[in-house]
Amino acid sequence: MILTVTLNAAIDKRYEINNLQLGKVNRVSKYTFSAGGKGLNVSRVAAIAGEEVVATGFVGGHTGSLIEQKARECGFETDFIHIEGESRTCINILDTSDMTQTEILEGGEPVKDYDIERMLDKYSQLLKRAHVVTISGSVPVGVGSNVYKTMITLAKAADIPVLLDTSGQLLRDSISAAPTLIKANQDEIEQLFGRKIQAQEELINQGLKLQEQGIRYIVITLGAKGSIMISPSGIYQAIVPRVKVVNTVGCGDSMLAGFAVGLKKHWEDEEILRAASAISAANAMRVETGFYLPEDYQSIYQEVKIIKIQEV
Repeated sequence: MILTVTLNAAIDKRYEINNLQLGKVNRVSKYTFSAGGKGLNVSRVAAIAGEEVVATGFVGGHTGSLIEQKARECGFETDFIHIEGESRTCINILDTSDMTQTEILEGGEPVKDYDIERMLDKYSQLLKRAHVVTISGSVPVGVGSNVYKTMITLAKAADIPVLLDTSGQLLRDSISAAPTLIKANQDEIEQLFGRKIQAQEELINQGLKLQEQGIRYIVITLGAKGSIMISPSGIYQAIVPRVKVVNTVGCGDSMLAGFAVGLKKHWEDEEILRAASAISAANAMRVETGFYLPEDYQSIYQEVKIIKIQEV
């Protein structure tokens, strides 16, 4: 089973508007909503890949109940901690005139200390069933930046690979716990080290510093240029074919799901990177967030190019 953690779950609303006008009334031409938060995107993609998935985190109020309902409709199990107040709503606006996207993200209701204790107890119980853990995204108000460090430590004590996708202080505070894998873009790596990075070689060198701290896999996403993976078997670059991009939101979460599936199945590093890259690109072809069609994945998978840059 793949256990996904989304402490700041949401309902994701997606609006399509032709020629968005700030300060004016805008009419929505199309509207969709889904269970959101980065970890729930991971859950949905891993479920499409045929994996048993359990999603946990915090939910509250009517919005929280809707998150659970929409999640279960996607074919995976939920086991959330229920809190006071309403879960957040996040809005993605696609301007169809130029295909630009604008995101409006709520912060989430405050979480109390005893809710955090309940979550850690539930998480410890769920670890008994898990083969891989993913921890994604932000945390609600009231949750300290060391919570992910605690969760990583618990997973490692149970000898379960744990994959982390977060940023800022949450990422900085989690590094010392040495998760199995971290996924970050160049901006997040620059924030982590407090410096601007100009060249790919320098980016790799910063990644190697993280590996020296016990993190086995460092995945650095480069947008349309693919990604770099520093792994136990070497340093690789994935180059993906051009696809018709419809929605880039959720591509990183889809990639993390691919890594979770690959590590659970004990694939070779190159195969894991190829599969994760193909799933990410397939997600970009769909309007839905954190979703892909298996036929798109299969087509892209054949065209993903993996280059081994060097041994480690």
